[in-house]
Amino acid sequence: MTERYDCHYCKESLFGKKYVLREENPYCVKCYESLYSNTCEECKKPIGCNSRDLSYKDRHWHEDCFHCFQCKRSLVDKPFSTKDEQLLCTECYSNEYSSKCHECKKTIMPGSRKMEHKGNSWHETCFTCQRCQQPIGTKSFIPKDNHNYCVPCYEKQFAMQCVHCKKPITTGGVTYHDQPWHKDCFLCTGCKQKLSGQRFTSRDDFAYCLNCFCNLYAKKCASCTTPISGLGGSKYISFEERQWHNDCFNCKKCSVYLVGRGFLTERDDILCPECGKDM
Repeated sequence: MTERYDCHYCKESLFGKKYVLREENPYCVKCYESLYSNTCEECKKPIGCNSRDLSYKDRHWHEDCFHCFQCKRSLVDKPFSTKDEQLLCTECYSNEYSSKCHECKKTIMPGSRKMEHKGNSWHETCFTCQRCQQPIGTKSFIPKDNHNYCVPCYEKQFAMQCVHCKKPITTGGVTYHDQPWHKDCFLCTGCKQKLSGQRFTSRDDFAYCLNCFCNLYAKKCASCTTPISGLGGSKYISFEERQWHNDCFNCKKCSVYLVGRGFLTERDDILCPECGKDM
């Protein structure tokens, strides 16, 4: 007597019928499809044993249903992209969603290298210097008037030259006596410290920081002997070729403030009228 060979689920005999093994258990085709077949994303019907099951990210399609959402061409064994869970051939995806080259206006195909700057995109071969027409690639560049320039071409065509070192000024810079300087080249004539960003003055067309100017050229206070800069509206007193800081113009004996008052002199000293009575 022959041993029975039945469907694991419905128990009907599989003798002379097609069946499918799953985990070493036999199933008739009907039971297997109802229990285990995947549902097609396109037509929503089961993908039977006799159909090719195409899957992508846990989603399944019949072979005939696996096509581009827009042009309906088959995507079987072809590259494709997805947008909002819809399948798209590379051509439809590129036309609809890919960037357009700012130079040639053509689509930049997915997977190809592109250059981006301030919201615009270029093919790598289209991103070139306006002057020399050579691809810029990953090199530094300078934009000007809606065009891009490699640094050497920009310096040749547009950059001013520093009056001190004669090299191009590409960013920043200082203008002094209508002449351009690098910030690092604009130095105090005396101490050679940078003058950019701080107060300075000049003498005989040479620039000086305030300290150097005062030490070199300012008159000295007859009282405290430190320089009187006279810069920034600071006040000072001058009398008989001598100068005093406004705050230093005091009686030598009683130290009363003498600005706006009468005073007497005794050799190099200044005295208030009271202290001068004993002269």
